[in-house]
Amino acid sequence: MRALSSSNTVVVGVGNSILSDDGVGVHAARMLENDARVPASVTILDGGTIGLELLPYVSEARRVLFLDAVNSDSAPGTLARMTGKELLGAAGGRSAHQMGVADLIAALYLVSATPQEIIVLGVQPAHTDWGTTLSPSVEAALGPLVEAALTQLQLWEKLPLAGLEGHPAPAAAPGPSIDRGVSRPCDEGGF
Repeated sequence: MRALSSSNTVVVGVGNSILSDDGVGVHAARMLENDARVPASVTILDGGTIGLELLPYVSEARRVLFLDAVNSDSAPGTLARMTGKELLGAAGGRSAHQMGVADLIAALYLVSATPQEIIVLGVQPAHTDWGTTLSPSVEAALGPLVEAALTQLQLWEKLPLAGLEGHPAPAAAPGPSIDRGVSRPCDEGGF
């Protein structure tokens, strides 16, 4: 496993890839791992369905981008963007999962030693029944979701970490360069 703590920016694809549209975040993370436009300093994680077990992998990052299926009461395939604090303020956390991204974000605000900028990009699912393929509307939204993630990552790459909530950026940990492939902190759990 790579040393994830040396990355200031982490992308986490969340969802269950055997529940059709629920896996859109995982599909997007897998697409990003092969995209040369992703800054080399970014770590990409396949968070699957492991929920709070992701905490050690993202708690030291200064910037976290979650990709997920998001219930926004919109038409299937509609993209949604919100900050971590906006997601926490939404009724039910809007995640398509029972133990959702909102729970992980709430825990991050409690345990992170440094302030974090947290963004959630999501797609309104059409259905989350058994199946390994995305619905046509969510499949069509996958490319725009990846592009929105790239836009956010490139914006963060241009902005100095020192400006994040008025706190200086921590010194980068020495060590080997980070491979950008999707890391699996642990196997996808059950339901």
